[in-house]
Parts: sequence; C-alpha cells; structure tokens
Amino acid sequence: MRHYGKKYWFLFSFFSCTFFTLSYAENTTPIRVSVLEFGTVNWTLTTIKSNKLDINNGFELIIQPLASTQAGKISLHTGAADIIVSDWMWAARQRSTASDYLFAPYSSTAGAVVVDGQSTIRDISQLVGKRVGIAGGPLDKNWLLLRALALKQGVNLDNDIEKIFAAPPLLNHLIQQGKLDALINFWHYNARLKADGYRQLLDTHDIIQQLGIDANLPILGYVFSQSWAHSQPTVINKFLSASRQAADLLCQSDQHWTAIVPLTRTIDIATQALLRKDYCNGRIKPLTAGDSQAISRVYSILSDIGGQDLVGPHNKLDLSLFWDESNGQ
Repeated sequence: MRHYGKKYWFLFSFFSCTFFTLSYAENTTPIRVSVLEFGTVNWTLTTIKSNKLDINNGFELIIQPLASTQAGKISLHTGAADIIVSDWMWAARQRSTASDYLFAPYSSTAGAVVVDGQSTIRDISQLVGKRVGIAGGPLDKNWLLLRALALKQGVNLDNDIEKIFAAPPLLNHLIQQGKLDALINFWHYNARLKADGYRQLLDTHDIIQQLGIDANLPILGYVFSQSWAHSQPTVINKFLSASRQAADLLCQSDQHWTAIVPLTRTIDIATQALLRKDYCNGRIKPLTAGDSQAISRVYSILSDIGGQDLVGPHNKLDLSLFWDESNGQ
C-alpha cells in the first residue's frame, strides 16, 4: 500500500510539473532573433538563454544563426525573424523607403583606426599617401565620418590615400603582413590587433566628438517592425531589459564571462580581456531626446559625405525611428 502511495504521488508530481511547465510556456511570447552565427551579439543572447532571462521576463528567445548580415536583413523583410541587429543608418534608410522599422540601442562599441605599434602615424593628417584598409565598403560609417573630420582639417582622404576595401579578417591579415599602413576595422577585429601590440589612433566616438557632437551614441541596435512592436510593447521592453541584464552579467561575473569565452573564438588571454573590456564599455542605456538629436546631427554629416547612395531620398533623419520604451509602460 505504501509502495502504491509513493507511485501515485510520483505520478501526480510529474504531471503537475509538466502541466505547470506547459502552461507557463504557453504564456510566453516567442521572439525570433536572426544574427550572424559568430557575431558578438551571440554573447548576449546566449547569456539570456542559459540564465533563463527570457522565460523570467515572459518571452521565449529563439536564436536563429545565419551566415551573413544580408541573410538577416532578408529574414526581417520576409517575416522569418522578429528582430535583427544592425546600425541605425541602415534602419533609417529602410524606414525612408517602404519599411516601418524601429531601432533600439544595443551597443556603443565602435570601430577605429588602428596602426602598427611602431608606426610614426600620430594623427589623421599623416595618413596622406598611405595604404589604408577599410572594412564595410565605401559607404561604411566609420570611413565616412573619418573623411568628414579630415575635410574639417583640410585633408581629402578620399583622394589622398590608397584605399583598400576588404573583409575584416583579410584586413587584419594584410596589416600583420606589413601591406597596410593603417586600417579602419570593426571593434572586435581591432581588439585582436591591439592584443598583438597594434595601436588605436582614434575610434568613431573620438571622431564624432571632434566633429562637435559630445554624446556617447549607439553604434548597433535591435531593429524590428513598428507594427509588430506596437502589438506587444511590453514584451519588447522585457526583451531589451533582458539584453541589458545579460550584458551586466557578462561584465560583472567572471563565471558568466567564462561561459561564453568559447564564442570569442580565441584562446589568447590578452585578446579575451580586451574583447570583454570593449564589450562592456559598449553597454548603453535607452536613448534620451538629446541622444536622438545628436544622432540626427551625425546623420546630417553622413548624408553630406555619403549622399543618396547612403541615405536614399531623404537627407534628414526621421526621429520616429527610435523605439520609445515608455510605450510599454
């Protein structure tokens, strides 16, 4: 009798827990995020999943790894993803045409100009006549803003340097071979160079500040459809909150950082330390009205340099691009 009582109690407990789990899962909203398979945003998303920050915030995070940023953009266009990570310039360009995309800040970690540690180059005027590698193509924001600052100093870098546009890993390889005098690359590629003794000349935030805009602005953000977001604003805010919670765990807890170290794809301790430092320095709060106005000023500078090829038919930023977290309160 006692044996059967234990058996029934076990079955009751099992089915009760199963029912509770299924009921809880039914009350969570799935959020599909398409990201580069080896992109640094995976550090954040993986931390959300492994610590159940999604479930605890009332949504289920579904990470959809993709092979390219273009694939992510297509997945958002076609409705195969709810959120991607991109920059506000791309989101603004899409919003100025046919899309209703919104942008919420994710990171302020920026690209930079890097030179060899023994280089005599100390300022951008000394880039004249040099071979400079540029990641992201002719319309890359880092390159355009550097051009704008140089023009302010009377230097036309577009004409006065030898430009080499290439993929970020190739650029790192070229400068290590001594085939470049400087490069403009994305932050996580630069961290690998700096760990190897290369020197950062200035980053995009330095450039923006020297252009007269004193604000710490986001570089990347979460991009999603306005109609989708407005149908569930509270869930969007909980996702953004979970993202910030995950970033804080990675920056404040060695245990949580160690858990994602394999995603950095480096065994070099110095590189890992620089990646963590730059990642953590990029943590950012929700945008203020002043931040939006500052981004608008940067947009105008980029529009002047990049023209319609960059911004499309509108040379003024639509400030409704930025997600307002008070929508879900």
